[in-house]
Amino acid sequence: MPHRASTAPGPTLTGTPPPQSAATPGAGRVAIVSASVGAGHDGAAAELARRLAAQGYAVDRLDLLDLLPARLGRTVQEGYHRLLVRAPWAYQRIYSSTERAGGGGPVARALLRSAQDRVLRALPPGTDAVVSTYPGASRVLGNLRLDGRLAVPVLTYLTDFSVHPLWVAPGVDVHLAAHAVPAAQARAAGARDVRVRGPVTDPRFRPCDAPGRDRARERFGLPSHAPLALLVAGSWGVGPLRTVARELRDCGAAVPVVVCGRNEALAEHLRADGIDHAFGWVDDMPSLMHAADVLVQNAGGLTSLEAFACGLPVASYRCIPGHGLTNAAALDEAGAAVWIRDPADLKAVLCDLIDGPLGRRQRATGFALFAQSPGGCPTAEIARVHRSGAPSRVFRPVAQRHRTKPRLATTAVLASIVCAVATGVATAYDGPDLIHAISHRLDPDGFPPEHTSPSEDDHS
Repeated sequence: MPHRASTAPGPTLTGTPPPQSAATPGAGRVAIVSASVGAGHDGAAAELARRLAAQGYAVDRLDLLDLLPARLGRTVQEGYHRLLVRAPWAYQRIYSSTERAGGGGPVARALLRSAQDRVLRALPPGTDAVVSTYPGASRVLGNLRLDGRLAVPVLTYLTDFSVHPLWVAPGVDVHLAAHAVPAAQARAAGARDVRVRGPVTDPRFRPCDAPGRDRARERFGLPSHAPLALLVAGSWGVGPLRTVARELRDCGAAVPVVVCGRNEALAEHLRADGIDHAFGWVDDMPSLMHAADVLVQNAGGLTSLEAFACGLPVASYRCIPGHGLTNAAALDEAGAAVWIRDPADLKAVLCDLIDGPLGRRQRATGFALFAQSPGGCPTAEIARVHRSGAPSRVFRPVAQRHRTKPRLATTAVLASIVCAVATGVATAYDGPDLIHAISHRLDPDGFPPEHTSPSEDDHS
């Protein structure tokens, strides 16, 4: 699990030379709070840190999971992972119910309150601004701002194209969005100051020429001339990848190239299925994207933005529940990625994306995301907010902050029980066997579409 780290001007996190900047060294100190839940939140934090360091800022990165009480971070991470893998139907119901309720339940709120003191202590002296790339961190920091315990501006960088209400914390000063669609969703959820400043991706993700494409294919041992569909499912390799890989192969539109992240067992299953190009963790994703003709994804996170930066058209297909489905809808609304809802459309849509007008339109839309907005990029906006300082606020009585400590033990125990139950349920039961026992306790919004339901992939 990532831990606290500091970044000073100089070598970058990616090994790429930092962009030139007119900012003077010692411009200030910014803390970035993320969470090691998947790789998207940390990836955005890393690139924000790299850019701010290139502008002369000292940058400190914190992982919210490291700052939860009673070492609950690992439990939360593992519980969430198992829920996605073993009981995606349950994750869909949790996501939908919290979306309608406008945020998390009392247990989640109590757990985040219990982390406030730890987060406040972890911020280094001299911190001038704090940036969150994770909704739970935004909630913690927003509460600290409302209580008057954090006197510097707080910004949230929205890493997803869809905005769950958990992302919007009342105490956050500014929300930064990559596009007008997530910006509108953030405003609808109650965010007051939302600014569209484009996405942030590692600069290695950029278009390449034909010789670069050939070199990339040679490096990974891929076919020289066949169209390639790059299939990804995040750092955990969740979702029905085996089903999708076989469908890609059988439809004949493109040769599937599958990245399974840290799920090495899935890569072995795919190779046993006859999928020749199945990889585990890949350190050089930019080159693999340069080799491909289209990206097929199921979560709509950072990988989609990286594909846009490379000029790679994107299709959302057999999406994971919760944020996977809402991101697919938001990307489709923005015209950035087509959402294939019917397997019968897979071949026609992929052919149009690879060598048709749909692909050309999507490449143009993707590149437009990275065009400089009138207000500049996200890090320019962070610098602007830092220079302007924190707006005045009506502080709550200081005595209120002492209520957290008496509840700390109760919160930790309760959170442990909830995580353990969720993990145990996800591991021990099949969805169809358990759904009848608990569905009456949840709002009946039905299962996800058939093509998002569990398959043999869920038990890889």
